Parts: sequence; structure tokens; C-alpha cells
Amino acid sequence: MGAVSTSLIDEARTIFSDLGYEITEAGDELRAERKWRVVHVTTEAPETAATHGRLRCFVARDDEAADVRERLLSVEPDYDWAVISVSENDYEVLHPSADVLPAP
Repeated sequence: MGAVSTSLIDEARTIFSDLGYEITEAGDELRAERKWRVVHVTTEAPETAATHGRLRCFVARDDEAADVRERLLSVEPDYDWAVISVSENDYEVLHPSADVLPAP
């Protein structure tokens, strides 16, 4: 019997819950809220993901996360973003450099 893999959206739910965010379902996304911050969390590709909200987090498997980051850098969206790279036992947050983030 092979190992059971947790879905990316479930991984994202766990990560944000562990960080103290209140999580709600929002269509195909998660809405993670903590204090004044609302993060729209998705597993969609940057080209097909919704664009609402000021803060967006893209969740991808570790072998795809760098590509997602590069695609976001190339399209220069009008929101702040990060990519969570999920591996089997851990995760890493990939941010854009400060000079590519939109001005408030």
C-alpha cells in the first residue's frame, strides 16, 4: 500500500491554522484571516487564479513552487503575493523581492 498524500488545499489549511489564522472556504480558495490581514489562498495557477484581494498565497508542491514564483514575477500582478512550497514533511515560503511588490 502506497503513502497517502494530503491535498494541497488541506496542507494550506493546516499551515495557516497552525499560524493562528481563522480559515473559511471561499469557493475554490481558502480565506485566511488574522487581525487586519486577509489572505486569499489558492492552489490554482497564477494565470487562472482569481485576482481579488490585496494578499494572495499560492500553494504548490516543492517541485513546482519555483516555477509558480517565476510565473508570478513575469505577470507582475497588482496584489502582494507569496508561494508556499510544500514538501512531504515541511514547507517553505517563497517571496518576491521587495522591488517587485506593488506600491500601496
